[in-house]
Amino acid sequence: MDPIPARVTAAAVWTGSGVDVRTVPIPELGPGEVLVRVRLATVCGSDLHTVTGRRSAACPSVLGHEAVGDVVAVGEGADIPVGQRIIWSVTVVCGVCSRCRSGLSAKCLSVRKVGHEAFDGDWPLSGSYAAHLVLPRGTTIAVVPETLSDAVAAPAACATATVMATLEAAGELTGRHVLINGAGMLGLTAVAACAAAGADVQVVDRNVDRMALVPDFGGRASDGGPVDVAIDYTGSSAAVSAALGRLDIGGTLVLAGSVTPGPALAVDPETVVRQWLTITGVHNYEPRHLHQAVDFLDRTREQYPWEALVVSPVPLKQIASALRSPPSGKLRTAICP
Repeated sequence: MDPIPARVTAAAVWTGSGVDVRTVPIPELGPGEVLVRVRLATVCGSDLHTVTGRRSAACPSVLGHEAVGDVVAVGEGADIPVGQRIIWSVTVVCGVCSRCRSGLSAKCLSVRKVGHEAFDGDWPLSGSYAAHLVLPRGTTIAVVPETLSDAVAAPAACATATVMATLEAAGELTGRHVLINGAGMLGLTAVAACAAAGADVQVVDRNVDRMALVPDFGGRASDGGPVDVAIDYTGSSAAVSAALGRLDIGGTLVLAGSVTPGPALAVDPETVVRQWLTITGVHNYEPRHLHQAVDFLDRTREQYPWEALVVSPVPLKQIASALRSPPSGKLRTAICP
């Protein structure tokens, strides 16, 4: 095992009432584990929901699951060189249960999640709002090419990879009319990906500032007409219902934003049958989607202004200032531990 450069590190621990930046020990690495020095972490909207009380989470915990970092030490059997710049998956999976074997590792029977685990458990350094974190065996790791900046690469671990999964569920996109509900980081990424695939992309979002970003990523405001594919990142039952009502014959509705309880959605089975509709859901993503995310961002780095969506990072000691909604024209705040 490579030597660990220090025995302690700094971590921002979510306490339920705020974040407490602490000096904490770095554990000995077990087989297959990887120690990463975090270069930059972006703040996903789900973490904002946690700190504002809209989403339950392990507490205390180190939040953060969108980040890029350098490998500084590895446990026995870890197949990644020290010094490599990487991103990593949100999910940590066993690889052998029935779900993993069937291709649904995102729903592994023993799944654990980066930035979602208890600080007082057996994986305290699980989140990226820290100078270092530990990646257990079962974490998917993707190498970041030199052509991608940290600010562009970090959101790939959640937003971009999730979009890759939703687009796979949506099916063929070339020449199709696509509706995207929500122009946040996921929605805008989906706009760009669908446009790059040759789709006509319409967007619905009540936020005027976010809608102003849409043309730069290949989309346009909705015209209210029928669509072949609708993808929802809002989780709003009203928005989902409106999207379902716009599907043309053979249309597909992909739900990705409905991750908290909400009002039930009325679905007419006869309409689904007669119009040959498909309704499907996506939660998290598979390993291939993380690699696809990196490839997509690298391939489109000069086509779309990805870096302009991320606020300049603040140091870890100022993390409280980053755990709030980004300013107009931005979609992610960032932390540089």
